[in-house]
Amino acid sequence: IPMASPHMLLLCLLVLAVTEGWGRQVAIPGCHLHPFNVTVRSDRQGTCQGSHVAQACVGHCESSAFPSRYSVLVASGYRHNVTSVSQCCTISGLKKVKVQLQCGGDRREELEIFTARACQCDMCRLSRY
Repeated sequence: IPMASPHMLLLCLLVLAVTEGWGRQVAIPGCHLHPFNVTVRSDRQGTCQGSHVAQACVGHCESSAFPSRYSVLVASGYRHNVTSVSQCCTISGLKKVKVQLQCGGDRREELEIFTARACQCDMCRLSRY
């Protein structure tokens, strides 16, 4: 039996971590919006707090790896022998939502937070994660 590559093992672990984190729901293929409950606090002590259903982008996008072209090999001094193309499920649009915070007694405050409005497969950028 051939050994699985380290990349394949990492991919399997990531898929398990993501699906486990979202509960026991059936995985939907692709990149899509997924609702989750968020608790908002006005400060560390939770003087005012409230909850809201926000949207996250979850799922997977197509990626591939293939042998580099000869011109790429020459330009890289024969160090770049595999070319990979990958995309990540990212937020393509945001919207503001208002969260009502209860501050004790009858006092209330309102706070605006951002939530995902739309998702898409896009170039993976380390700064987003």
